Amino acid sequence: MNRFLKWLLSLVLIGFVGLFAYTWAMLNWSYATGERAGYVQKFSKKGFICKTWEGELAMVSMPGTIAEKFFFTVRDDAVAQKLNANLGNKVVVKYEQHIGLPTSCFGETEYFVSGVEAVQE
Repeated sequence: MNRFLKWLLSLVLIGFVGLFAYTWAMLNWSYATGERAGYVQKFSKKGFICKTWEGELAMVSMPGTIAEKFFFTVRDDAVAQKLNANLGNKVVVKYEQHIGLPTSCFGETEYFVSGVEAVQE
């Protein structure tokens, strides 16, 4: 029985190490990067245990058309402050897409905003 417990404990430990390595890789490797322009219409800090900044960008290609919504997550407080200062204004956000994260504790979306620039109209 003692040998079985050692084998089981080793298997669980390998599983945890594998999950940690996978999560680290998915957070540090981005599937896609890009920029989106639009108006920040919603931005708030959400979560019961893991608090993350979640936002919504309304992207309008031409005046009078229906806006497409871009949902995003911000992990950097400096970027969050800049977005809060530009609520309702047109901005360009730089983002990285991280797919396959094992939990929503890192953010509700797979799009992580890493920078923001205000657009003067």
